[in-house]
Amino acid sequence: MNHSLLELAIRLSGLVHFSILIASAMVPRVLDWRGQLAALHPFLRRLFWVYGSFIVLTIVAFGLISLACAPDLADGSPLARWVCGFIAVFWLARLAVQFFVFDAREFLTTWWLRAGYHLLTIIFIALPVPYGMVAAGFGKTVMP
Repeated sequence: MNHSLLELAIRLSGLVHFSILIASAMVPRVLDWRGQLAALHPFLRRLFWVYGSFIVLTIVAFGLISLACAPDLADGSPLARWVCGFIAVFWLARLAVQFFVFDAREFLTTWWLRAGYHLLTIIFIALPVPYGMVAAGFGKTVMP
């Protein structure tokens, strides 16, 4: 892939990370986390919220790094390949969870929830592509 196209794909992926946060912000309300988690011990309830917060921070970081450092990520340097490899594996793992761990059918009660779920699945399929390409060596390595 052309270096400038790879850079553009990484920038677009950075924006997509922020779109995921829109869906992420709706999850606690749609799944009634407050009510559902009320029965848990307060430590476990807080732990659940902390884990969710760290996932959000990770997605924010992926988005910011992709937008601010797209040329550096697209250059295919060893650091770029490792960072992109991690991001690709993160989203591939999330895709695996989508297919093999979560069964969200019970919660997809409206057309817009079903549409959002399927859109997220498409995003989880697409996001690893540009990062995986860099990790696999499709980026142009910078020579000192």
